[in-house]
Amino acid sequence: MSQGTTPWGPTPAGPTPAGTTPESERDTEFQEHEKILSPDFLSAEQITDLLTEDIDGVQEKLGTFLNFKNLETCLKDAILLDYYVSGFLWARGMDFSIIQYSKFMTLLAMLLQNLKTLHMSLEDSIKWLGEVMAEIGPTHSQKSEDWNIFDVKQANAIIDYLKISLFQHYKLYEFMFFSAREEIVIGTEQVIEVVKSACSPFPNPLEEGISSDIYSAFIEPPTTLDTEMKGLDQEQSPEESQPETDTSNMDPLVGFTIEDIKSVLDQVTDDILISIQTEINEKLQIQEEAFNARIEKLKKA
Repeated sequence: MSQGTTPWGPTPAGPTPAGTTPESERDTEFQEHEKILSPDFLSAEQITDLLTEDIDGVQEKLGTFLNFKNLETCLKDAILLDYYVSGFLWARGMDFSIIQYSKFMTLLAMLLQNLKTLHMSLEDSIKWLGEVMAEIGPTHSQKSEDWNIFDVKQANAIIDYLKISLFQHYKLYEFMFFSAREEIVIGTEQVIEVVKSACSPFPNPLEEGISSDIYSAFIEPPTTLDTEMKGLDQEQSPEESQPETDTSNMDPLVGFTIEDIKSVLDQVTDDILISIQTEINEKLQIQEEAFNARIEKLKKA
């Protein structure tokens, strides 16, 4: 006769199959029990490495272990990393052993995996957690004491933690996995035409702009016609330079006496004064007529 276990407790004794012994049956059950929450989500070496880090170090190394490469742009990766970092830090506060760390982190991963792949509802996830905790947690069977990974206090603490971390926000995790979200444009590409080099007929950029006179005089390359004209001017300049020099040195008042100059100045002055006086008399006459018209109006009133 043998006695088995279920997620809810020991089963009644039944006949032992022929060719088996209680020891071989115990070994088989132990091997089956070892498969629970396997393979491990984190290896023992990774857990040992994380235990030596502070909060920032745990977050950085977990992101590397789990291959989260787009934390700054992918909201889903950032949420998952926060989920695992929070769970690991909580477990460190519980002073778990390495095997307990391993099973707890695998439990966190399996709960999300069931939601993502099997579309487990909240009720099904709670039921699945109860079955798993019955296998890896404390039981009433004395023969499986060596299999117990968590004691009663630790098992209750794990359930309480999952209640406030995952189950309380279960709808949000469902939304994250199954609801399509609009992609926010965080960058765009623009084609900009670069100004070509400053050679005719393309002008310089505006910030390097100068007046057209300076550009024409000192920057713009001379045309062939301008070059030829300058050459002709240079050839003719020796012949024409002497008359120009003589003209520039000649006094424009040569041939006039002082009386001639005075008579010209008197005539110009008289003309200017007469024109000014005539203009003043016209303006005075206009004002006088205006005042007379106003006086007449006042008399009539």
